[in-house]
Amino acid sequence: MAAAGSSPSIVEYFGGEDGYRCGYCKNESGNLSHGMWAHSMTVQDYQDLIDRGWRRCQALRFQSSKSHKKVLKKMLKFISKGDVSKVASEEEPMDSHIEDVVTCDFAYKSESHVSQSELTPLSVDHPERVENEDKDTGETKEVNEQKVESGSPQICADKDTPVPGEPSHSAKTVHAPPKPGKGADLSKPPCRKAKDIRKERKLQKLLQNQMCTLEGSQLQGGDQVFLLQNSKSKTNQPKTIEDFVFVSLPDDARHKLEFTRFLCDSPLEAENAPNGPECGYGSFHQQYWLDGKIIAVGVIDILPYCVSSVYLYYDPDYSFLSLGVYSALREIAFTRQLHEKAPDLCFYYMGFYIHSCPKMRYKGQYRPSDLLCPETYVWTPIEQCLPLLEDAKYCRLNQDVKAVDEGRIKELGRVRVLHKRTVMPYSVYKKRRKGPSDEASVQQYASLVGQTCSERMLLFRS
Repeated sequence: MAAAGSSPSIVEYFGGEDGYRCGYCKNESGNLSHGMWAHSMTVQDYQDLIDRGWRRCQALRFQSSKSHKKVLKKMLKFISKGDVSKVASEEEPMDSHIEDVVTCDFAYKSESHVSQSELTPLSVDHPERVENEDKDTGETKEVNEQKVESGSPQICADKDTPVPGEPSHSAKTVHAPPKPGKGADLSKPPCRKAKDIRKERKLQKLLQNQMCTLEGSQLQGGDQVFLLQNSKSKTNQPKTIEDFVFVSLPDDARHKLEFTRFLCDSPLEAENAPNGPECGYGSFHQQYWLDGKIIAVGVIDILPYCVSSVYLYYDPDYSFLSLGVYSALREIAFTRQLHEKAPDLCFYYMGFYIHSCPKMRYKGQYRPSDLLCPETYVWTPIEQCLPLLEDAKYCRLNQDVKAVDEGRIKELGRVRVLHKRTVMPYSVYKKRRKGPSDEASVQQYASLVGQTCSERMLLFRS
């Protein structure tokens, strides 16, 4: 969807160098360089290129895990109360998604160049207010929690009130009272989870509000059952990441978290489209400001079908907030937000997935997600890929034996070449070229980028 009249992508291909030490697998010759230098790049070409070898998360269907919600709640608690313990989170094997990228030469906008009007507070996008941190945590905190010694009998009691004349569901056996300070206190009612108590209070309040709206009309028994079931379905609905990210903060919040986003210098040509996001397509910096101080910067590419996370760097003094995980979740929420204006934009890309590298496996925890088969270039659910990757570092992920790479290079002569400021097909350049043949290098380039990009981009040849 390159804009009309836009300049074509111009790239140089580099490959075939001797191997050198790999920072991931530690093999002394396991890192082989095959890459491109982009003098300029359209967003559509970049989208098609990353669809030839990366992984993606289906942002619209994303389901946050318990550890993800823990990070989001920790951030909200820190902002609203400021009493989060500065202990590094151990929920994620990798706190940040920066290990799989190379250093990028992006222009950095200094603090003095950002006006206060550019900052977007955390609280502007959602009407919901922050609840107390211990609300809806999903944890099993109990009221009057008691420890039971391994040798003490455990007595289970039913929460329902016994009906006269019917056998009680409570335990009949009576044991000697425990020693003071040991075991459960049988003279007190059974412990109840704080979460259950909160849900019951919410349900009662909701029932009371709904009954008031009936303007005194009498409810029949069936109506009461329906009202109860409808109320339960609302209170039990799980929260989305938007409920944590785009949330209104109390007036007395201890901290203020704000965001700003702006285009940055990169080979990716900025574009705007009628059906695209308001910010347009291109490379952006997302700044995370805490109480007027920059604590993190995320580099992202906004493309026709996805938001691609490129890099994140942050102040190590705030590593206790798990900013790597938090930024990924916020970027997923941002992708879903962009989808409302740009319907085709619905994926979140986190770069390469290397199953044999522990520092990379954290990416598989953002689901549902897909891996691209390296032979057929078909997206495959990661659940189907993991057993195969356990057996071999390299494998065909798509199990359809008839499937082939539909975008594979078919005619090498149609590869577009830029030579001496003249655009020509490779078949013409090959005849004009002097010196040794470069056909093997061009063939490798075309097989990697695919037929479509090889006929649209310009391969620079000196």
